[in-house]
Amino acid sequence: MQMLRNPAPADPQAEGKMPAHQHVYEQLRTRILFGDLAPGQAVTIQGLVEDLGAGMTPVREAIRRLISDGALSMRGNRRVIVPQLTADCIEQLDFMRQSLEPQLARMATAHMNDAVLDDLRSEDNALNKAISSGDIPAYLTQNYRFHAILYEAARAPILSATVDSLWLRFAPSLRVVCGRYGTLNLPDKHADLLVALAARDADAAAQAMAEDVHQGMLQIRASLEAAEV
Repeated sequence: MQMLRNPAPADPQAEGKMPAHQHVYEQLRTRILFGDLAPGQAVTIQGLVEDLGAGMTPVREAIRRLISDGALSMRGNRRVIVPQLTADCIEQLDFMRQSLEPQLARMATAHMNDAVLDDLRSEDNALNKAISSGDIPAYLTQNYRFHAILYEAARAPILSATVDSLWLRFAPSLRVVCGRYGTLNLPDKHADLLVALAARDADAAAQAMAEDVHQGMLQIRASLEAAEV
């Protein structure tokens, strides 16, 4: 699974060529990735069949794959839910992300060019507009796209695929953070990262990414702790 997925609506002709189970998987994956399904929310086969207009078999297969990805969790009585993060899960995700994503930023620096920098700046400008306007869906989408473009530039598909699986685990909780605190309280280190990338400074790029990742996970932890009070 690659991180470089376009969350925009797919081309209907392309969808027609895609196997039904893959199409359902992509739709459900996107809903999880961008917070349309909340942590703790139950997911039923029948509900998805009706909602997506899909067959029962493709829905079952999509759910099975997403459970394998860690994006969904099977509970007692075959109940499927979007997992709720615990403090221990957040700590592990923070560790994994800080281990992998700075390395991807470092590797991307070695392959950086003006075209990729322009794409990153464009996405970051759109992200800043989403932050200033309080547009949560746009914030989540542009933030993901920024990271996806950067990680594609790293040319490390195994690392990128692993990171993508981590994003599926914490993304629903990030949507909760946005809803609780708003987008204006979600600073990022993208500006520092762009400066480092433009200078081809791999160490600075890795440091900016580590800080970006860590502050995001701290915000998720703070939201979890606030909900428990």
